[in-house]
Amino acid sequence: MVEMKDKSTDPAITYRGVVYPWQCDHMGHMNVMWYTGKFDEATWNLFAFIGITPTYIREQKRGMAAVQQNTAYKKELAAGDLVIVRSRILEVRKKAIRFQHELINDEKNEVAATSELTAVHLDLLTRKACPFPREILERASAGVVTS
Repeated sequence: MVEMKDKSTDPAITYRGVVYPWQCDHMGHMNVMWYTGKFDEATWNLFAFIGITPTYIREQKRGMAAVQQNTAYKKELAAGDLVIVRSRILEVRKKAIRFQHELINDEKNEVAATSELTAVHLDLLTRKACPFPREILERASAGVVTS
């Protein structure tokens, strides 16, 4: 589970992993599809922190849908590199949340990529955006970085 600090300027670590050789392309660095995959895993850890857990999704028939993602690639990652993703909530609205991930080469403490995403809270039966429950909205709002 991710640990967030209220109103902290330090983003939470939402993923730890390694770059495997099979994640590298013919140019010898991690392929872009794996950056997206690692960001996706971090996203679900971030969502769990605010209460959007697998149990919540199944029992409440609610989910999340990404509606926008902007990724910037800054440094190459190679097989064997240890990586972390740090995440922060940037904005919370009635039905949507905007957040940012940084994929970091943990050994070098270098940002390899960033991704900013917007996601909407979804009613899985109607397949339409719906308001967050009060508890989730409050928890997400408490984690918003104001720096």
